[in-house]
Amino acid sequence: MQIQNLNKVPSFITKDGSEIRELLAYRNSSIKNQSLAEARIPENGETQEHYHIETEEIYYVTHGMGLMKVGDETMDVRAGDAIAIPPGSKHKIRNTGKGTLHILCCCAPCYEDDDTILSDEV
Repeated sequence: MQIQNLNKVPSFITKDGSEIRELLAYRNSSIKNQSLAEARIPENGETQEHYHIETEEIYYVTHGMGLMKVGDETMDVRAGDAIAIPPGSKHKIRNTGKGTLHILCCCAPCYEDDDTILSDEV
């Protein structure tokens, strides 16, 4: 059995500017085909618009609220909302609430910087 505690996992900054704590992935567990991480976006902060060539994502908001953009659609999101992000879909999120926005990010295959294309790089 492998257990990772959010408070003991080191954070790092991803290519889109998110502060991430990777809970489970091939880098720290026996998981090979997906990854689970928590992203934190500070008050008034946002990620850079980007897309993934191969990876599909699910964002699950655990704390806070934001404005989520996927493709041409923009919607308000809050704790309890799950957002589907297909491969190739440009997306970004902005924290519109008070305090830090917390999101669980499920990626299949695992998150990789090399699979992340920033919109301003295209």
